[in-house]
Amino acid sequence: NITSYPLNIKRILCLETITCTLLFLSPFVTTYPADLEKGRRRVVHVMEDDTGAVIVQTAPGKVVTHRGGTITLPCRYHHEPEDVDRNRIRIKWTKVSDAFQFEDMFVALGRQQKTFGSYRGRVSLERAGPGDASVIIHNITLQDYGRYECEVTNDMEDDTGFVNLDLEGVVFPYYPPSGRYKLNYHQAEEVCRQQDAILASHAQLHKAWLEGLDWCNAGWLEDGSVQYPISHPRDQCGHKDSPPGVRNYGYRHKEDERYDSFCFTSNLNGRVYFLKRFKKVNYLEAVKACQRDDAVIAKVGQLYAAWKIQLLDRCEAGWVEDGSIRYPIVNPRARCGGPEPGVRNLGFPDKKFRLYGVYCFRRNTDVHTRSI
Repeated sequence: NITSYPLNIKRILCLETITCTLLFLSPFVTTYPADLEKGRRRVVHVMEDDTGAVIVQTAPGKVVTHRGGTITLPCRYHHEPEDVDRNRIRIKWTKVSDAFQFEDMFVALGRQQKTFGSYRGRVSLERAGPGDASVIIHNITLQDYGRYECEVTNDMEDDTGFVNLDLEGVVFPYYPPSGRYKLNYHQAEEVCRQQDAILASHAQLHKAWLEGLDWCNAGWLEDGSVQYPISHPRDQCGHKDSPPGVRNYGYRHKEDERYDSFCFTSNLNGRVYFLKRFKKVNYLEAVKACQRDDAVIAKVGQLYAAWKIQLLDRCEAGWVEDGSIRYPIVNPRARCGGPEPGVRNLGFPDKKFRLYGVYCFRRNTDVHTRSI
């Protein structure tokens, strides 16, 4: 099996202005070079409301970072009259899921601030000047990916805006040693977590398809839907006359139905490498070899991240943590598994009697971040 993507995909960031009182403004789109604009705080100034209501401005519509990074979720507000008591203004940030479930992240009233759940110790107000409700999130985790609501309230007046937090990373299909179509939704969540990843979103899978991901087995996504991306239509994957696209089975029963999974992972706080040895080893020997090298055997998600982000290229098959044999190819060449870049998967051989190399992961020791 080969999971393949063409390289050098251009990124486009879109900006939109969102207001949620009776004042609505037309959206617009601007493109920015990713290397110049990534992580830079941008504010879009809009027409002021003449009703005296609070107006919240959020820009851009999407901000992009990576796991372990720091990002500003931009949000500004304007109030008429301007001499309003700032200590009476309440700022609240909430994460909104695809199922319209709300998770409190941060709230501030005057000098009082409170952070909730997994965001404790990682979120603070930017305080770039009057009317700034932006927050800074440190040590970004995979779970931080998603849509956030900025709400500003002054007595009876309030307004909200939304910002999408996107992560640089890679989507990969996954099935366990037990075989294909063996996972209900909750098991799919768990196997992704075990491989240093989370269930991918539809947006992440769609982006991966645009970059060339082609996979003929349906898998769970984080919203409970089951989908699969086809770049090269063929009879065994629907119909060869069907157009390319992301096939969608819709929302399925999370307990009873069984599929594979599509996982997403991001930047590594460490390095994946092929351990050079004089002889090949079985699985248990591979685990011990990495430990003797002050490392651990690499997880599948870590190998994908190393291939996609760190451009790891190695034409040698090796054990990874789930008992599968894989190797990453950035520059395709003869006798390295096909014409496309990707992570080659040779399946799940007998752990005791089959002998291969091993991919290890050594965590950076100078930075302390969460693994997920």
